[in-house]
Amino acid sequence: MRGLELSRAFFEEHGRPMLEAQFPELLPYLAVGLFGSGSECFGWDDEVSRDHDFEPGFMIFLPGEEVVDRRSAFLLERAYAGLPKSYGGVRRSVLLPVGGARHGVFRTGDYFLSHVGAAEGMPDTTLWLTLPEEALAEAVNGEVFFDNFGEVTRIREGLARFPEDVRLKRLAGQLLLMAQSGQYNYARCLAHGEPEAAQLAAAEFVKSALSAVFLLAKRYQPYYKWAFRALRELPVLSSLASPLATLLTGPAGEAKTALIEDICRSVAGELTAQGLNSGETAELEPLAYAVNDRIRDGEVRNLHILATV
Repeated sequence: MRGLELSRAFFEEHGRPMLEAQFPELLPYLAVGLFGSGSECFGWDDEVSRDHDFEPGFMIFLPGEEVVDRRSAFLLERAYAGLPKSYGGVRRSVLLPVGGARHGVFRTGDYFLSHVGAAEGMPDTTLWLTLPEEALAEAVNGEVFFDNFGEVTRIREGLARFPEDVRLKRLAGQLLLMAQSGQYNYARCLAHGEPEAAQLAAAEFVKSALSAVFLLAKRYQPYYKWAFRALRELPVLSSLASPLATLLTGPAGEAKTALIEDICRSVAGELTAQGLNSGETAELEPLAYAVNDRIRDGEVRNLHILATV
């Protein structure tokens, strides 16, 4: 049983009956689900995932103390701790996982403040421009099993994707880095007889290309170890997973120069499909500035093109 399935089954068999029997007066104010860090929240867990931070558990969200007081929250925490210590052949953890608690009782505002810097889930422009995508990915992944109060769902919907000007600013920066590392520096490093430097340039190109592709797909890029897994599931440019992997794993050489250009042509083609490339060029440096020029907010547009990277 995968982690999300385990969480939902544990909740339905033990969590929901506990809430209905012991806290009927709180049910209108609660949300329950599982999202955040951990491969199980993305649906990517496997047998290897079970070696740490894997357990049957779920998250209970409460609104602020003006709605649900401290005593009720404490009693709810104690009731959650009293649920069965194992389920489905998997024991519940008695230690906090790396990075803090992933299951249990949370104040909604406190949770989102600590994860995305905004208790109401509406970051200001500065925060939108600087938040790590992996944090946003973890704020909107997984499942909400029920949300009677509606607060958690509203916040997650508000965080579901970047505002368009922010997406374009981030995209412009990554396109420029792709041009610098791939279309310029990789071949020059080879010409200088520096294959190691060329490999570093290729790796930088892959990092920027991954970011650009997720931005073009209007999805958040997860933590780097899951980037390729997520890339293969994207609605656009998922076919780039194989050539990008080759850039990381193959030896330095002229073949990679051609591969870089192929990838850049694919990215330029998607820019055209989205109305962000009015010509036929695959030179990403001028395209980066053209994308930046499409930003409507003057303050965001006039920030340095690499401000978000």
